[in-house]
Amino acid sequence: MNSLLLFLGSVILISLSGVLMPGPITAITMAKGSREWKTGSIVALGHGTVEFPLIALIYLGVGILFQRPLVKTVIGILGGGVLIWMAIEMLINARRAKIESQERDIAPYLGGILLSAGNPYFLVWWATVGASLVVRATSFGIPGVILFAIVHWSCDLAWLQFLSWLSFQGGKFFGRKLQVAVFIICGLGMLYFGIFFLTDAVLGRIAG
Repeated sequence: MNSLLLFLGSVILISLSGVLMPGPITAITMAKGSREWKTGSIVALGHGTVEFPLIALIYLGVGILFQRPLVKTVIGILGGGVLIWMAIEMLINARRAKIESQERDIAPYLGGILLSAGNPYFLVWWATVGASLVVRATSFGIPGVILFAIVHWSCDLAWLQFLSWLSFQGGKFFGRKLQVAVFIICGLGMLYFGIFFLTDAVLGRIAG
């Protein structure tokens, strides 16, 4: 039991080191959170929709696929394209009079799925660091793998929910101007990551 608790403790520390890094998921959580305080939980559910099956696939031994150059290139190009599209939508919405009622605005749950599946570094992390944690979890049997998945995802859930609550409190007290500022900052951040993913995938493919 002590060894399992020590392992889960290490999972929390390693998971937080990745969760706390700014990225596309952070951007959409902050932007959506300015309008709805529970957005972080919904984004985390979308993230988990990708993450839990991925953990199962790694457990079954197919995580090595994500380390192949062609797979990483395709993921990088698709992910970069999705990010750029979402960034443009976010920037357009920020300039409109009523950003609360945009029908074309992407839902937090779908955003959590797209920004996870389309993030090459998320998949590479799971093919390397994440895979090593899954292997360690297997020493505790299937219950160990399940506990690992729950603890890791709970770190995502807690952090994203905190971010959306923080963003909502800011929007609540400072009004629409802060919402617009958050949309612009997050949109520019997502645009940066989208361009970075695309160029990194293409240049990496050419160099390879």
